[in-house]
Amino acid sequence: MSDQVAIEFRNVSRIFSVRHQDQVGTVRAVDDVSLKIRDGEFFSLLGPSGSGKTTSLRMIAGFDRPTSGQILLYGQDVSNLPPYERDVNTVFQDYALFPHMTVAENIAYGLMIKKVAKEEREKRVDEILDLVRLTGFSGRKPSQLSGGQRQRVALARALVNHPKVLLLDEPLGALDLKLRQQMQVELKAIQQRVGITFIFVTHDQEEALTMSDRIAVFNQGKIEQVGTPAEVYEHPSTPFVAGFVGTSNLVDGETAKHITGSASKFSIRPEKIHLASSGANVEADMFFVDGKVRDVVYLGLYTRYLVELSGGGDLVVVEQNLKTTSMDVMKARGQAVRLLWKKEHVRYVEG
Repeated sequence: MSDQVAIEFRNVSRIFSVRHQDQVGTVRAVDDVSLKIRDGEFFSLLGPSGSGKTTSLRMIAGFDRPTSGQILLYGQDVSNLPPYERDVNTVFQDYALFPHMTVAENIAYGLMIKKVAKEEREKRVDEILDLVRLTGFSGRKPSQLSGGQRQRVALARALVNHPKVLLLDEPLGALDLKLRQQMQVELKAIQQRVGITFIFVTHDQEEALTMSDRIAVFNQGKIEQVGTPAEVYEHPSTPFVAGFVGTSNLVDGETAKHITGSASKFSIRPEKIHLASSGANVEADMFFVDGKVRDVVYLGLYTRYLVELSGGGDLVVVEQNLKTTSMDVMKARGQAVRLLWKKEHVRYVEG
């Protein structure tokens, strides 16, 4: 990764006209977004449906154009350039492979359009098949491949043209959980080997945290926070980020004042809270609150507890099942407990 800026948004907005019955209105899909993505970075656009992340990706690709602002690709203003004049390629969720072509023919298609010589085409196809671990599959048709293999063919077809930036629009969404987790690791490894900028759109927090160098969290057309996975998870800057990226307890008002001495809103992650017996000792560097276990959900690797607080409200607590069984944890339901956590794990958030 270098300090060179690969993609830059300068006050970019995208406004759509919408008609409802006889009324015509507007929707700000992207609202005055400024952003810099570095060369060689694996950068994720994370957010719920309708947050603006896919529209942003489409504007980088050239499939959509900004209503206002500029989009720069390595310093060149590409805001109004058509897709074929931008040195970017896109991998879609449905892969869009040609069913009548072999794997090699699918991958080589873009090179044929560019009139690359046959010998060079074959060389580059062989190299890219090795990169995505599909050597020996060149003669197969897409229908003869698994979902993960088809995803890798789509990735190979996009990479074989050596684009400066690769755009990935929820490419793992159609895979089952185990294969999706496997492909997360593979995709990151491929990006590190080729060294080009990957921009990845997802609504899946785990995907973004697993693969990204940095993440932009989108909400209602705006970016709420940009940072590394650890920064976004451990130091959420807004209540939305705290609630959307992983699970977080948000506490404010009288409950917050009872715990910390201040009514300022704070977040505390469920895994940072220790579930102790009622009346347990509290160290000077810890906050605590008393309550009663209202619900217990055993999930194999860990157990999730919902604790009703004495002063009102609930906190979610997650603990690994290092020594306990499902029978042990279920006994906690209805018991009085004390929740403790280190003061350093509290994050005060605005809004």
